[in-house]
Amino acid sequence: MKTSGKVFLWIVSIIIAVGIGFAIPGFAQQQKKQSQTTIPTFYLHGYSGTANSTNGMISYATKNSNAHKVFTATVDKNGKVTLKGDWSKDVSRPIVQVVFQDNRNNNFKVTQSWFKNVLTAVNKKHSFKQFNAVAHSMGNLTLMYYELYNGPNKKLPQLQKQINIAGHFDGILGRDDKANENTIQANGEPKILNSYYKDQLNRRNNFPKDQVDILNIYGNLNDGSNSDGDVTNVSSQSLRYLLRGRFKNYEEFRVFGPKAQHSQLHENEQVDKQISNFLW
Repeated sequence: MKTSGKVFLWIVSIIIAVGIGFAIPGFAQQQKKQSQTTIPTFYLHGYSGTANSTNGMISYATKNSNAHKVFTATVDKNGKVTLKGDWSKDVSRPIVQVVFQDNRNNNFKVTQSWFKNVLTAVNKKHSFKQFNAVAHSMGNLTLMYYELYNGPNKKLPQLQKQINIAGHFDGILGRDDKANENTIQANGEPKILNSYYKDQLNRRNNFPKDQVDILNIYGNLNDGSNSDGDVTNVSSQSLRYLLRGRFKNYEEFRVFGPKAQHSQLHENEQVDKQISNFLW
């Protein structure tokens, strides 16, 4: 066969293959899924937190990562959700800011149900199947317990990426932890396990397997405490052992110095950059 004939057949084969690909059910949807940038990211504040706790991180994402806050979801003490804002069809990288009015409630079985109410309320306004989450301090356990209670429920939106900031998964200084008292053992397990951590371990198999990418951010003041002033690095790092064999990918980022203080972590540009790079 002449060279020109071979080239012609090669071109025809490519055209047929592409046509068949698009004719296969779900192919177009798969291509769309791979390129979509409309998975919402929910920002959760910590103990005594308000909108101010996440305003800085959201502002950075808006200015530097082409993200857009579509809703502020305010949750009252009874779990009722009020949404303020609008999620238009053409928005890119939507953000939902979550604000709990009862912001000192540390019953995570309750707060996880509030977060579930937020997801449900937003989903009624604008349907989505996956979501990301950025949590600071107590918000980490709200998010964790949401997954430990609802992870197996595939009818709910599925968590894709989670960013934990200053997470106290295994204790808080001055309550059930002391500086430099706990350690991470050779197998990754913390030497001392508090009651919350034990409870999370008992429920860990409910966390979605091989689905979630995790970025764990924590601070070290460089003052000898190996903590951010409220949470030890061991308490934060205990997340890796807790979810071993469950997460899809796991990364850690440690911040040093004065701006690594517990409440300063959500005002730290290093943290802002890590969040944006990880999400988008």
